[in-house]
Amino acid sequence: MILIIKNSITEEQFNHILEKIKELGFTPHISRGVKKTIIGLIGEQAEKYREIFEAMEGVEQISEIEKPFKLASREFKEENTIVKVNDKVEIGGKKVVVIAGPCAVESREQIFKIAELVKKSGADLIRGGVFKPRTSPYAFQGLGKEALKYLKEVKELLKIGIVTEVMNIEQIDAVSEVADVLQIGARNVQNFDLLKEVGKIKKPILLKRGMATTIKEWLMSAEYIMSQGNYNVILCERGIRTFEDSTRFTLDLNAIPVVKSLSHLPIIVDPSHGIGIRNFVPTMAKAAVVAGADGLIIEVHHKPEEALSDGPQSILPQQFEQLMQELKKIVEVIGRTI
Repeated sequence: MILIIKNSITEEQFNHILEKIKELGFTPHISRGVKKTIIGLIGEQAEKYREIFEAMEGVEQISEIEKPFKLASREFKEENTIVKVNDKVEIGGKKVVVIAGPCAVESREQIFKIAELVKKSGADLIRGGVFKPRTSPYAFQGLGKEALKYLKEVKELLKIGIVTEVMNIEQIDAVSEVADVLQIGARNVQNFDLLKEVGKIKKPILLKRGMATTIKEWLMSAEYIMSQGNYNVILCERGIRTFEDSTRFTLDLNAIPVVKSLSHLPIIVDPSHGIGIRNFVPTMAKAAVVAGADGLIIEVHHKPEEALSDGPQSILPQQFEQLMQELKKIVEVIGRTI
């Protein structure tokens, strides 16, 4: 249930409504839009208190949110959410944000070299895996806390934000000390305990779609995070598993306009995992931007043949530089910047 608040409401009346919501055992979720302010009461029993709030000063209208994902829905918030990263990078606005770097941090030398190259070409944030969930238990699992030290140096010396994955609850504190954006990978999209814990922090969360997750299930995962008070959620389409085996996954660009119609959250695209073939990544990156993506996350490696993870889908620095030049022309046509 949502309470649409009158523009003429006083601060005293507003606080009285919040207090009543808490008194009834609910957590008030506030959405301040350009045209109106909404307070959400999320819970199965909320409707039975409708008459109480209808009688309160300052409440203009009461309505139901039909979607199961309440806080993530357009009904709760009409305007697009813009997620701010360190007050420097805004995801969800006019600018198409580009996150780039290696799949995994392999050494101090490797991450610094790649970070310097992609930043020079225009990347807004650096990605690099520290804890790596792999299909095979014998594959490279990441350098762990050692890699966090390298990412911290990159952040401090290059003055650029960091995006890296957290795999379990125990890793949240260590990763949060370094990362500006915490990534929830495809395999953890329905790890609800993890989602609730990252919902208790205020840092932006990059939520990847699972390889067999429907759009509604994906938005429900975002709801888990938001229900705990963290509204800084960035959705990431990274390809789904279909019958097609010519590519690693099937990059579902349909998800971009569908998500934007259902939700106010920003959505970025991972063409590296989506197609999994180096020479096709730039093409899908450009297609994603034209389709309306708010950003891209791209794997780049200066020696992909030696990469310990995802070498075949990592583009070369020179390919990334060329892609950024091509994207500049595309965003100008569609009225955005990069």
